[in-house]
Amino acid sequence: MTFRQALTAAWNNDPIRQELAVNASSARARAAAARAWFAGGPSFTASYYDDRAAGTHIGYVTYEGTVSVPLWLPGQGTATEMVAKADAAKALAQVDVERVSIAVRVLQQAEAVALAQRRVTVARAMAKSLSRMADITRKACEAGEATSADLQAVSAQLADARAEIAVAEAEKTASSAAMMTLLGKAGVPNLSDADDRWLARWRPNHLSDLEMRDPRVLAAHKEVVAAQAQMHLAHHNYMPNPEVGLVALDQGQYASPWATQVGMTIRVALPSDVQNVPQIAAAQNRLAAAMRAEVTAQRAVHDELRQVVAWVDGARQALKQSRQSAAQTLSRAKIMEHSWSLGETPLMEALRAQNDAWRALMSLNRSEIAFHSAVIRLCIAIGTLP
Repeated sequence: MTFRQALTAAWNNDPIRQELAVNASSARARAAAARAWFAGGPSFTASYYDDRAAGTHIGYVTYEGTVSVPLWLPGQGTATEMVAKADAAKALAQVDVERVSIAVRVLQQAEAVALAQRRVTVARAMAKSLSRMADITRKACEAGEATSADLQAVSAQLADARAEIAVAEAEKTASSAAMMTLLGKAGVPNLSDADDRWLARWRPNHLSDLEMRDPRVLAAHKEVVAAQAQMHLAHHNYMPNPEVGLVALDQGQYASPWATQVGMTIRVALPSDVQNVPQIAAAQNRLAAAMRAEVTAQRAVHDELRQVVAWVDGARQALKQSRQSAAQTLSRAKIMEHSWSLGETPLMEALRAQNDAWRALMSLNRSEIAFHSAVIRLCIAIGTLP
């Protein structure tokens, strides 16, 4: 599959996606609720009094019922709505952050799978070559043209190569299983498609603009906005919400008619530092933490962009040198093996040349994967992934 297809599969399989969607929906619901006429739901209070407990039994009876609602303080409703809207915007910004995180995790796992696959291929090729040399050495030993020490040396190298195959196969299985868990289905993204053509829209002089548009910086700034809205709300919650309501009183006594009264009730609790100070302190702590996180995110993105750019350049040069090294060492290994088969070169020299060739080939594979990964990582960072 392509890397874009792998990203789509991983995003659809990501459990955090649903959580972020619920967070945004909940924040929007809170914003809608803050547009209500009252600061809370109505409350009902009922009372009943008589003189039986006092022992007089004259017939004093009183029924009282009150229905009241809390009122918004000046600016409190608007401030509450702004906090909810800021939280919704922050949740939506976190979606983009999670997309970047998913892309990086897919890239890292794809790199591990690709490297394991290349390791298996190189180990098998190495074992095949050493097996051929072991057969030749065995026949030469049987004919008295080689010593048992030579056969033991080749056999030891062949055993090492087969052990490398076993380890590489296990690594390949483990990394493929981790990739399947990440994607939710079988498949490995093809990294070899990523080359310099993917960087056609890359402009090195636009790093500052890219830093400010990075999802992590934007999400950190949204958190600062939400913290500022929380601070604004804390200043409007300077006292408990006053309550206003209707009261009905029905009372009577012995030898007199029942009397019914209807009126209003108002309950106002005065401001208190016991309530105000903790709210403002919590809002200040959130704002301070948000501002610190924003600066930290900006610095991290600043450093990361420059590291990724340097990584691409370094990986490109390393790939160029690895290709030359692999070509030279593989050619030398073939020449040395041919010379050994003619009896012109000692066995240990041929084996040493073989080992050098396989190490150079594995280094080339690592350099290729590193270059393709660096290109994809830069595209993720600058938001131009094909």
